Formats: sequence, structure tokens, C-alpha cells
Amino acid sequence: MTETSRGFGWRRWRNRKIASRGFQSWASRFPLTRGHARREGERLFDLVSGFVYSQVLYAVVELDLLEATFDAPQTVAALAARSRIPEDRMEALCQAATALGLFDRVGGGYQLSALGAALVGAPGVIGMIRHHDVFYRDLEDPVALLRGARETELARFWPYVFGAGAAENPEVAQRYSQLMADSQALVAEETLRTIPFEGITHLLDVGGGTGAFLAAIGAANPGLKMTLFDLPAVVPAAEARFRAAGMADRVTVTGGSFRDDPLPAGADAISLIRVCYDHSDDTVRALMAKVFAALPPGGRFIVSEPMAGGARPDRPGDVYFAFYCMAMQTGKARSQARLAKMMKEAGFQDIETPRTRRPFVTSVVTGCKPGAT
Repeated sequence: MTETSRGFGWRRWRNRKIASRGFQSWASRFPLTRGHARREGERLFDLVSGFVYSQVLYAVVELDLLEATFDAPQTVAALAARSRIPEDRMEALCQAATALGLFDRVGGGYQLSALGAALVGAPGVIGMIRHHDVFYRDLEDPVALLRGARETELARFWPYVFGAGAAENPEVAQRYSQLMADSQALVAEETLRTIPFEGITHLLDVGGGTGAFLAAIGAANPGLKMTLFDLPAVVPAAEARFRAAGMADRVTVTGGSFRDDPLPAGADAISLIRVCYDHSDDTVRALMAKVFAALPPGGRFIVSEPMAGGARPDRPGDVYFAFYCMAMQTGKARSQARLAKMMKEAGFQDIETPRTRRPFVTSVVTGCKPGAT
């Protein structure tokens, strides 16, 4: 019997034992196992109840209760009147938010907790929660989503916001452009913590949107020359950002499509920030080939985005971002190992997969074009 088959046999025995109602009842009473049984039961209940938790969070955000309870405790009556919610239902919401750690009970009222304050201070998270109404509708029938049986709202949403819909509904476009910019600040912070930018003289950011990532990198590296390359529609907003940041003389903003146009020349490093997971393998391979061609010998290639866990699946990459990309119907969450393999296939060497402090924000893969003297 092989080691693998023995492992299967042990797991089969374990699963049958744990699935036994009698064993569960015994384990919940036996002193050496009852703590573990309780914790596993709580984990299972959290999985069953997760959608309700997320909807409580959505209601708290949508009713602006984080702001209302930020400075001082508020009574249920005051919050109910403010939100036009019956008092008994507002009390249920406040109790639920307290159970989830968002509020503290203070006297006869409720005040924002430390976790709630952290939520308020995290760039882009409030906007992400408000945006989830679209995503949740796509997850309403997860089996249909997995089978690709119908068009999703997210597949229509992003082209609408950043395409023709931007002219038709500029308020929506501005709202979600701001969401992307706010979250890019977190990505930039984590990327700067993870990899050094010393030795880079000119950074080209491909698909950089309105320039939030480059602005953060430029602020941390005052001598760095930068180029932003993205669709012509984002050029005016990007130029305005760099003027406001006092970086207009250091940044060139070039409009174009990385699918159809050559990448601007002259940079000794190229970054793809939250670009690969928006696209298919074929598109990413073609883009990496363009990056390789545009870089000089010794040039650096940086990919930073949320990634799957690969052999060790994790919740941010393999649950949230994997299903978000599935609903977008254009890309996929890939592991560091998968992106490193694609980089190697494109010709890059000295590929590194450093661990970030907050992989739920972003992970990083880097490589170099060979041939430096």
C-alpha cells in the first residue's frame, strides 16, 4: 500500500467517524474534545451564516451607522429616527453589528468599535462594500455562475462604468473610479513594503488607471521618472492627478491599448498592478511578451495584485477574488507560482515571489530580463 493510498484510507475513516451523530455527541461532552468540537461547530455555523453577516455589514454601511456612532454612543431611538427604521428592527441591527464586532455596547446605546474604526479608515473598503450589491446578485445562483449559464451583472458593469456608461452616468463612473483609486493606494503601500525600488530610474505602469499607484510610488521615490499607459478615456483624470501632486514634470501619460498598441519605450522597469487577474491566460501571455520586448536587458518586471494560494488555498484569493473574477467573466485569480511560471515562459529570469504582510490586499511576483552587463 502506498503512502498516498494510506492517506486516503485514514481520511475516509476520519470523515466517517466525524460524520457520525453519535461521535459528535460524544465529542461535545468528553473533556479533552469538547473545546475543539465547540470551535469546529462555530466555524461550521459561520460558513452557514456568512451571507447574513455580509448583509448586516452592508446595511450598517448603507445606513451610515459607522459615521453616526463614530464619536459618541447613540441610542436605538436616535439611530432609528435617523435611518427611518422601526426601533425594534434597528435594535436587531445594532445587536447584530455588536455580535460581529462592529459596535460596542456603551451604557444604553451603541458606539463604533475598534474594528469598526479600522473599517472606516481602510481606503476603498466602504466603497467595495457598497459595490457588492452587484456582485451578490451574480452570486444569487452560484451553480449557474459556475456553469457559465448566464450573463452576469459584473460582466456588464465595468465596461459600462469605464466605457460608454461613463458619459451616460458620470456620477456612477466617478464613484467607482474613486473606489479603484482608493484601493490602489493600499496596493502601492504593500508593494513598496515588499520590494525595493532602488536602482529603477524609469517605471512604466501599464493599465494604471488614473495614476493612484504611480503617484504613491513617485512620492516614495522622488527621483523616479514615470510613464502611465492606459486607455485614452482615463488620460485627463490621470494628468489632473499628477498635476495636483506636483509630479507633472516627472510623469508622461500615454493613451493606448496594451492589446493593440506597442508599449511605450524607455523604461527600465514595468509594472502590472491589478491587471493580470482581469484577463484570460492568452491575453496575459501576450502582454508579458510585450513587456519583455519593451524592457532593456536587466529590466525589471513587477506584478502586484490579489493572488490565489495555489497548493495552499486561502480565503481572499481562492474564495473572494476567484469568484469575483468568475463573475466578471474576463479573468481569473492566479497563484504566485502560476504567474511566476508564465513570466518564465515569457523569458524572464531571477523570478521572486516574496511574501507580503497583507496578502488579502496584494501579492507580488517579480522578474528580470536577462542580458544585463
